[in-house]
Amino acid sequence: MLDVSPIENADAAVASLDPIRSRLLAELAVPNSATALGHRLGLPRQKVNYHLRTLEEHGLIELAEERKKGNVIERVMRATASSYVITPAALSSVQPDPARSPDRLSAGWMLALAARLVRDVGALITAAARQSKPLATFALDGEIRFASAADRAAFAEELSNAALELVSRYHDESAVRGRDYRLVLAIHPSTKPPSTTQED
Repeated sequence: MLDVSPIENADAAVASLDPIRSRLLAELAVPNSATALGHRLGLPRQKVNYHLRTLEEHGLIELAEERKKGNVIERVMRATASSYVITPAALSSVQPDPARSPDRLSAGWMLALAARLVRDVGALITAAARQSKPLATFALDGEIRFASAADRAAFAEELSNAALELVSRYHDESAVRGRDYRLVLAIHPSTKPPSTTQED
């Protein structure tokens, strides 16, 4: 089971967003049968089976095992991933394009970059899983508190210069067997609520 799986198909995205199917995906982090799921969710087994077939058709769940109970063979299903991300590829005709308005200070441009990152890494994860190959990636995540807007601007400038210096040092256009990598750096206000400090 993958940790995170991309959903790149519009029909699969629609299937995953249905409230019952979304709940079934969550429940199937642990393999289970339609009968047991029906009892847990308070739904008829036939209705659960209908939704399970739809999820299976879109590759969101898979057969874990078959159990024989009397004259009946019970199918035990499991989710193909612990969690899912719907990528912009599912909205191919309206997905964001960073090339439309390249503005380093625009939140819209940052969102378009992030969308492209989700789309590209999703496609890479899918391809790597098909070929059973590892995927070489690296990411940084952290938080920083600036005392002023001037400090934030100075940090952004220094970060840009440092990144450009590293790129110029390691980029080798002549490396015939080299592989291209995309570098994305972003800084934005934290979405965490501000912490309140109490004085003793």
